[in-house]
Amino acid sequence: MTADPEHLVVQGELAELRRRLDVAYARVEGDLALLSHRTEETTKELDELNTRLTTLEHARWPLPSVAAVTAVGALVVSLWQALGR
Repeated sequence: MTADPEHLVVQGELAELRRRLDVAYARVEGDLALLSHRTEETTKELDELNTRLTTLEHARWPLPSVAAVTAVGALVVSLWQALGR
């Protein structure tokens, strides 16, 4: 019994399709791993930036309070000059 040439061609094509599917699956799997890693890195960077922002917010000067104290000081100096003369 001899092998049918069409059968050999079909087997070759199936092997080629399987190889292509394996390559595509490996590529998709690698891309997903890369995306997962990038997501973790982005989350870490966002957490660090949030911590820095919170630190900066707590360290800033309370400008409305400084403005109120300055206004009261200016009023006191004005009254002192007006009453002192």
